[in-house]
Order: sequence, then C-alpha cells, then structure tokens
Amino acid sequence: MMDERIRYEAVSSRDARFDGAFFFAVVTTGIYCRPSCPAVTPKRVNVRFYPTAAAAQAGGFRACRRCRPDAVPGSAEWNVRADVVGRAVRLIGDGVVDREGVPGLAGRLGFSARQVQRQLNAELGAGPVALARAQRSHTARVLLQTTGLPVTEIAFAAGFASVRQFNDTIRQIYARTPSALRAEAGTGLGGGRREGTRAGIPLRLAHRGPYATAALFDLLAAGAVARVEEVTGPPGRRTYRRTLRLPYGAGLVAVDEASPGGPWLEARIQLTDLRDLTTAVQRVRRLFDLDADPYAVDEALSADPRLAPLVAARPGLRSPGAANPEEAAVRTLVGREAAGELVERYGKALDVPCGGLTHVFPEPDVLAGSAEDPALAALAAALADGGLRLDAGADRDEAERTLLTLPGIGGRTAALIRMRALGDPDVDPYGTPGAERWRPWRSYAVRHLEAEAEAEAEAEAAAAAEAAGRRS
Repeated sequence: MMDERIRYEAVSSRDARFDGAFFFAVVTTGIYCRPSCPAVTPKRVNVRFYPTAAAAQAGGFRACRRCRPDAVPGSAEWNVRADVVGRAVRLIGDGVVDREGVPGLAGRLGFSARQVQRQLNAELGAGPVALARAQRSHTARVLLQTTGLPVTEIAFAAGFASVRQFNDTIRQIYARTPSALRAEAGTGLGGGRREGTRAGIPLRLAHRGPYATAALFDLLAAGAVARVEEVTGPPGRRTYRRTLRLPYGAGLVAVDEASPGGPWLEARIQLTDLRDLTTAVQRVRRLFDLDADPYAVDEALSADPRLAPLVAARPGLRSPGAANPEEAAVRTLVGREAAGELVERYGKALDVPCGGLTHVFPEPDVLAGSAEDPALAALAAALADGGLRLDAGADRDEAERTLLTLPGIGGRTAALIRMRALGDPDVDPYGTPGAERWRPWRSYAVRHLEAEAEAEAEAEAAAAAEAAGRRS
C-alpha cells in the first residue's frame, strides 16, 4: 500500500515502475498523467491521486497528450487478487460489460449489481460503466490512429452505443474531436500507421520493467499446436502467431520477439469483427503476462538463495496465461500431440487460412459430444454446461475444486490448469519443498526452475552432439 507521500516521490522521480499502479491529476491544468510523465513536476498542493484512469476521468480530468496514460500496462494487483473487485476488473477488461451490461457482470460474480457498483466505487473510484467507458475510449483511439476506418464504424467497434456518445467521450477524455485525434497519428504509442484491417491492426502492447522475451518465446515454441499456433524466424527475431476464438468471430494475432524502441511488444491483430478488439487485446496481454510487476516478483524471489542466480540470469521472467482458458485446460489434460489431433478432427476451419494457421481450437461443446477419452469428455462437458468456469472472472478456488471432481484430473493437472488457464501467479503444481517461502509468486518461481532445467538439458544435448562429432 502506498501513501500519497510515496506516490508524489514516484511522480517527482518519474518512476515508470508505478505506471498503471496509480494515476495523478493536476488541478491547475485539468490533466491526468502516468507517474513517469516527462512534463515538469507539478506542486504537491495541485496534485490529486487516483487508482484508475476511469476515476481520474470521473473527476473531470482529461488524458495527457505527452505520456498517454491510457496506454500503460494494467495494474498487477488485479492478477493477484482473487476477491470480487479483482475478478470484476478482469471481466471488465475482457469486455463483459460491453457485451452483457452491468447485470451480466454481476451475475458472473454472484453478487447484485448494486453490490458490485458499491465495491468498485469504494476501491477504484469508478463503477463498472466508467471503467468500461475508459477502456472503450482507448480502443477507439487505437482504431482512429492505426486504421482508415470511418469514424462511425469505429464508434460501434469500440463498444459505444451511439456516435454521439462516442464523440462526447473522446472530447471529454482527450480534449480532441475524433478527427483531430486521427490527424495526430504519428505521435506517441500506437500512432503513425493507417494500415487496412486486412493487414492487421498494429499495436504496441505495453509492459513494465524488464521482460525475458527469449524465455517466453522458447516456451511458446515448445508447446505450439499445429494449425492453431506457430513460431517462425530465428531466435531474437521470432514471431509468435495464433488463432483466437472471440465472442463475435475469429481472429489472428502476431507478436514479435524483437521490440526495439520501448517497453512494449509489437503486435498485429486481424479480426472478422472489430467489436472483438478490446477482448482480443486483453487476452493476448494475459497470454504474455504483460500486466505483471517484475520489480516486485524479482525482488521477492531474489531473497531465496536457490532462486537468486536464476532471477539474475532471467530478469523479468513471466508466467504466461492463456488466450483461451478452455483451450488451455484441454491442452493441459491431453498434451500437445493429442491436442493437435483434436484440432485436425474437430477444429473449426478459418474462412481464410493464413500461412500455417488454418483452424480455431475446437469448442468444449463439440468435444463433449465427440471425444472418445472419458476424462476429456467430462472436462469438455463441464466447460460446455457452465459447471466449470475458467473465464477471466472465475473464482480460482472454486474452479480447482470442480476440476478435482472430474475423472482423470489429479492435483497436479488441476494446479497446472489453475496456473495457466486462470493466470494465477501463486501456484506450485509440483509440491516443491520450501515453495511456501515464494508466496505470492510461486508460479514465477516454478517458471524459473523450469527455464533453468530446459537450459541445462539443451546444454547437455549440445555437448553430447559435439562429442559425437569429434568421435566421428
């Protein structure tokens, strides 16, 4: 927990570690910023602090044009917290309020709409509608500055109910008309490219702190399922591509390993329906664990003598989540090879294949009625009928308890699903001795141990190959 003195010190030192953790607004200018904003530090008496961009907007402040506070990584707190507020924030990020409204959000959480509204306002300074509105405005800015789509089409693609609502919101948050925002393309994150949506919407997916990109791409390459995923290019310049099953249609995403110029990953997203953009971005962010706080994770794990050299070797190592949690659960149960067979037999073919990407992973209801493996059929049936929920706002403890009631799923499998499909940062599937001291970052500790084991295996294989070459 940070008091206002610590927050002001972070602002004064332009500390990027706090970007996304809080926002500050300046009453004399009417602008809100990220802590690392390069502008002259305002006097303390003129500064107000807010836990979210939505709260700053509700306070009547508009976004800074220099630091683009809407483009910061999300707070790592919401990945850690398993309470109603944390689950609500994850669901809002996934676009649930835009698709189902506040009653739909409340229903998923098992609370009344009034209770959800009250808790979010108390902790975040903004309710679910305001949080979703801030998210929609960011999506609209991205579309305005990276595509040549008509403004009217962008308004509805971003989730606004009307063009008038869209225009009013953009003016309030950015102090610009949509046309003026588009004219500014070329300055700041996400600008400068007006490519057609067929080529993909270009994005810069921000993260905080160091990012062990090579280790993450190694993991994705090792587990890639043909037709759904592929990793191409030489190490250091690889591109990860995969298909996405989204609420309104299918999508494709490509993320580059090399990201010169700033703390972000370069990505391109192709969608059959632009209303899926916000959801697609959030799911890719979860897959790449882009909202993590590597400073907190690395500091905690470095205190352990066993992990300290591993953290030093791979600062910013991430614990990846899943672009589709239901798919991740199935793949964890059956393994990579069997998952590829499921895609070939039951996957939905893309209308327009793209390179090696030809299918979307089969939906649970298809597998429930077709799978021959009883364990897979039971898992798919539980996912299809809602008995098991693995969405962004799922109760992690309840999900694990449900998993353990299913045939063929033991403690390790359930824990692996919890770690990957539900993005839980504090899971040790292997019962590692002494793992309790790694709380609340056991998932990251496990990833360090796995990465080290993989590196040692590769080194041994290379040495063996070299020795065999000398003998021949």
